[in-house]
Amino acid sequence: MSRLENLQGYILIASDVDAEYERLKEELRPHRVVGFIREKFLVEDAKAVIAEAYISEADVKYIILGAYEFNSVSQNALLKVLEEPPRNIEFILIAPTKSGLLPTVRSRLPMRKGETSHIIGKLDINLARIDYAQVFAFLKEHARIKRVEAKALVEALYHRATVVDKLILNELQLENFDKAYRLLELNARAQSVLAMLLMSFVQER
Repeated sequence: MSRLENLQGYILIASDVDAEYERLKEELRPHRVVGFIREKFLVEDAKAVIAEAYISEADVKYIILGAYEFNSVSQNALLKVLEEPPRNIEFILIAPTKSGLLPTVRSRLPMRKGETSHIIGKLDINLARIDYAQVFAFLKEHARIKRVEAKALVEALYHRATVVDKLILNELQLENFDKAYRLLELNARAQSVLAMLLMSFVQER
């Protein structure tokens, strides 16, 4: 019997959406699982999910929505069905970061952590002592980072600065973290955003 069998729907935060979907398919056997796994989850995907949810089922059916990016329109379209799912329908949402989900969506379902990104585990940079050479090395290491991974990395850098290195961020640094999220949402180049963040710590030395 699957250990997830008696659970209701939830949000799973995991960096590798595709791998988590494959794992869940196996774990939820023999229940029926219908997946909507996308790079970007759009409003037409939300409509397809809603249509699938209203196909009546005699047994529990899990509808898994996974994407590296959910836009706000598609999320708003799902609110009603997430809050009042049809009989025998359970939703699982897979997203790489919770910041990519609207608060209204996060309030509908409990949140769980899956296989989180290796980023935080490998983030051994000390922001209290960072210099120019370390900045360039860091940017080179993450030269091919995707936008969604960059968002997770910004979160990891904030955690590193405030929790691990116990820094009290100045106004510029706080503004840069806020600006970083907004710039990444606007498809800014990840390298430029990370450089902006890191350079504000070098200037504090």
